Amino acid sequence: MRLDLSIRQWGVIGLTACALMMGVALALQYVAGLSPCPLCILQRLAVIAAALVFLAAVIHNPRGKGGIVYGVLGLVASGTGAAVAGRHVWLQSLPPSEVPSCGPGLDYMMEVLPLWDVLSRVLSGSGECAEIDGLWWGLTLPQWTLIGFVCLSLIPLAMGVKSLSGSRRFHGAGEAS
Repeated sequence: MRLDLSIRQWGVIGLTACALMMGVALALQYVAGLSPCPLCILQRLAVIAAALVFLAAVIHNPRGKGGIVYGVLGLVASGTGAAVAGRHVWLQSLPPSEVPSCGPGLDYMMEVLPLWDVLSRVLSGSGECAEIDGLWWGLTLPQWTLIGFVCLSLIPLAMGVKSLSGSRRFHGAGEAS
């Protein structure tokens, strides 16, 4: 695989990866009948945020150091998703006696609590987030999602490296004149 791609090309790869991740999530929900827990929903929001960053990078296709902005924003989005997925994996690894009890549903919390309180409660976890709905090749869905976010984070890193190496070549060429 050629690594010297433009920011636009990296953005298309990132956008495609996000579309695949959302496609799997929606297929699991609507085809397999698995309802997403609050942590799953936060992970979906992180995928959507990353997709929006990649879409902006595709449209803008910056030159020079401009791609670093998209790289950082994409890394924040995918890193946030990885952190939430990591929290989900940790909750699932707890012994049953240490799993937090199930709280109110996300819809109810969004109606009656401030957003910060909702995020705090969701990230503290609940019993429904600790349930393991199945294994695929020995890994749970949150473990696969964590792997997906780690892989996804390589794309904004590549965008940043591309921007830094492209700007060095540009400046280096100017200095040689």
